[in-house]
Amino acid sequence: MGQMKLIALNRKLSKAVDKLSFSEPVTHVYNPLNYAQEAVEDYLAKYGEGPKKVLFLGMNPGPFGMAQTGVPFGEIAAVKNWVKVSGKINKPKNEHPSRPITGFDCHRAEVSGQRIWSLFENRFGEAETFFENHFVWNYCPLLFNEIGVSEKGRKICRNITPDKIKNEELKPLYEICDRALIALVDLLQPEYLVGVGAFAESCFRRVIPDRQEDVYRILHPSPASPIANRGFAEAATKQLIEAGIWQ
Repeated sequence: MGQMKLIALNRKLSKAVDKLSFSEPVTHVYNPLNYAQEAVEDYLAKYGEGPKKVLFLGMNPGPFGMAQTGVPFGEIAAVKNWVKVSGKINKPKNEHPSRPITGFDCHRAEVSGQRIWSLFENRFGEAETFFENHFVWNYCPLLFNEIGVSEKGRKICRNITPDKIKNEELKPLYEICDRALIALVDLLQPEYLVGVGAFAESCFRRVIPDRQEDVYRILHPSPASPIANRGFAEAATKQLIEAGIWQ
C-alpha cells in the first residue's frame, strides 16, 4: 500500500532531521513528526494513497498549526472537524514555556491553516473528495524558535523560518528535505506541483528540475500578506483555474 511507503518515508525523514543541531538565533526546535507521530500517521494512512493530481507544498510548521497537530497548515478546528485526523500529541524534547504544545486542546488559531483548509472545504465539500486527487505536505518538518524579550521584559518565543537559519546549518537540513521531497513525488506521481508561496515554489524548481513546466504557485495564506488578507480563497482559486489545475 502506498500509505505504508509514505509512513516509512516520513519516519525516515523524522529520524534524519532529529540528528541535526542548530545554533543561535535558534534556541528551541520542535519536530512534530516525532512527538505527534500518531496524528501524522493517521493523516498519511487516511489520505496518502497515490497517485495524486496535485501536490501542494508549504514551507514548515506553524506554531499553532502543524506544530500542534502534525498536519501541514494544521489549524485545530480544520484538522479535527474536516480533515478528521486524531492521535496522541506528546511534548517536544525541548519545550519553551511560552510556546507550549497542547495538541488538539490548543486554543490559538492559525490563520494560514484556517484559510487554506476553508478553501478546500468550500470547493470540494468532503475531505475524502479533496484528497482523492490532492495532497498537502511541508518541505521542512521542523519548527524553529528563538527566545526574545517582550516590551515588558518577559522572555518569549518567536518563530524563525528556515530561510533565516545560518547557511552552514541549512545545507544538511535541505539535503534531507530534498531527498524526502523527491521520494514523495516518486510515490504520489502528481501531475501538478503547487508551491504555497514563493519559498515552496522555489523548492520544487530546485529539487525537481526536470519538471519546471509542472510547477505553479499560489499566494501564501499568511496574514502577513496584504493580498491574502483581501481575499485568499478568491485569489488562490483564480490562480489554480488560470493554471488549468482546477476547472
